Order: sequence, then C-alpha cells, then structure tokens
Amino acid sequence: MTMARPDGCAPRRVLVVGATGTIGRATVRALVSRGHEVVCLVRRPAGSARSADTGRPSRVPPGATARIVDLTEPVSLARDGIRGECFDVLVSCLASRTGLPDDAWAIDYGAQVNALHASRAAGVAHVVLLSAICVQKPILAFQHAKLALEAELIASGVDYTIVRPTAFFKSLSGQIDRLKRGKPFLVFGDGTLTACKPISDDDLGRYLADCLDDDERRNRVLPIGGPGDAITPKAQGERLFALLGREPRFTHVPVLLLDVIVSILTTIGRWVPALAAKAELARIGRYYATESMLVLDPATGRYDAQATPSTGSETLFDYYARVIRGEAVAERGDHAVF
Repeated sequence: MTMARPDGCAPRRVLVVGATGTIGRATVRALVSRGHEVVCLVRRPAGSARSADTGRPSRVPPGATARIVDLTEPVSLARDGIRGECFDVLVSCLASRTGLPDDAWAIDYGAQVNALHASRAAGVAHVVLLSAICVQKPILAFQHAKLALEAELIASGVDYTIVRPTAFFKSLSGQIDRLKRGKPFLVFGDGTLTACKPISDDDLGRYLADCLDDDERRNRVLPIGGPGDAITPKAQGERLFALLGREPRFTHVPVLLLDVIVSILTTIGRWVPALAAKAELARIGRYYATESMLVLDPATGRYDAQATPSTGSETLFDYYARVIRGEAVAERGDHAVF
C-alpha cells in the first residue's frame, strides 16, 4: 500500500546504506511505500562474484534496487554504487556489528563518512542519519565514533536530520526463550536501575522516511522513543511471565560482578588481544545495565522519561505477545546478549 506524502512533496531518488538490517529493511519498505526511488548500497555476500551485482538480494525489500559495494572503499562507492548518477537524499541506518573500537571507527565513522562524501558528489542535499540515544553520555568507542560522524555531518553544509532512537524491540527480546525453558528472568540490581521507551522497527522506519518531507525535522538532532510509558527491565520480565501464564521469577545480578569482570578482562587483555576485545564487550554490557535509554537532562545529569518524545503505535508488550503466539520472530542477530 502506498502511503500519502504531504502536498507538493515529489518522490525523491534515495540512496540507502545499512539497508539489510531489521531497521534498514523497515525504513526501505517505508520509503518505497511513499513512492520514492530507492537504491540500497549493500555489502557483497560472502563467496559472491567480484563483479558488482544489481538486483534485489533476499534481504532488500521489494521495490528497491540493491547495488553491491565496499563501503570502506571510496572507489567502490563511486564505481559500483553511485555510478555517475544523481540522488536527492542519503538515508543511513548503518552501524557496526560489535561496537568494538576497530569495527566502530571503520563503520560507524569511516564508512559513513565515505558514504557522505560520495553522496554529496552525487548531488545529495539532505542526509537522514540513524544514530543512537546513548551518545548523550559517551564513554565507549562506538559512541565516540557516532558523535564524530554527527559532527562531520553537521559541518558538511548539507541539510541533516539526526535521529537518536531509544531501545529497539530486538535488543530487549533475548530472554524470551529462557523463560519458555522455565528459567528465571535476569536483571541487574533490583531490575529498576534503568528504563527505556522502546520503538519497533516499523515505527522507526516510518519516522525516518517521514523525515524526507518534514521541514520541521531539518537540521535537528531528534531523540525518539516508542509509545507508552518508560519500561524497566523488571517490568519487562513481569509482563513476559504474565503472557506465559507463569509466576514471575528473577535472578538478580549485582553490577559489582560486571565491574570485576571488566577489571579482570582489561588487565589480562593487555597481553591477550582476544580478551581485550571481550573487556570492551563487557564494558558495553555494563553501560546498558546501568544507563537508561532516555533523554538526559544536562542540567541535572538525570534521565527524563517525560522529555523523551514518543512515536508510533506498537508497544514492546504488543510485540512480546506476538512473539509468544508465534506471529513474530525475535530476529536479534548481533543484538543477542543472553
């Protein structure tokens, strides 16, 4: 079904990077439904031929064109992706898979900057960037890489819309199978240390697509969450148990345990590189265990659920119910934690 665009807003030629992840695919679907001509620059599948493929690999939604490129190589971006053509908008849902320093700076910054420069040369005058709300309090490599990219985009001279969403459904679905197997729900501390306003892939995809036609979103950094009140991990567990028809059971993991793990891995990682990577992953885990994914009030240093804008219609608990009924699959991929 084609979605209506505001009066006077013509379809655009849209270049998309990060189109094969769950949020990227939702965004491409939303762009296509609005009548835009969408070209997705995707990485070459393992074992494929060297030549640049054209078509629609299975992970790119119908109605969009896929071009296989190496996003880390400007020559490939120009030759295999842009192909001397003109585009109006760049939409980026690209993100590093692990968040480790090398990966973050190569993808969250380097590949994104390459895409920005290539798209500007192709005539792009507006960039819609999917960032992350956690960059408000940056202590991790991937957060610094994302902030460096945001700064580069803002200074580039093109119109920009930077969207910083709160938690995703897939990031909060890792324990459904645990509970089905009769295990308790794991929480850090008492389960109320953090809160978030999670947003579905489709609601976020529609929001990103609407940024093309909404002048009020131009040249702004926009935090965004899903519908409803902020949700704690404890509330997530309680609702999952209720949907399964079981009494709530929790295992409380002390944050101090995470601190000990980080310290040990960091110390040993000075001599064993593989453990240094695990130490960074542990630091990432600790961050999400102790920091809310809500708007941060710089004056007070506190997270503010009321100041976190909401959009969309599907709640996390709606999604949980669909997964438990078998109507949806928790496609977590690199977001699997438990």
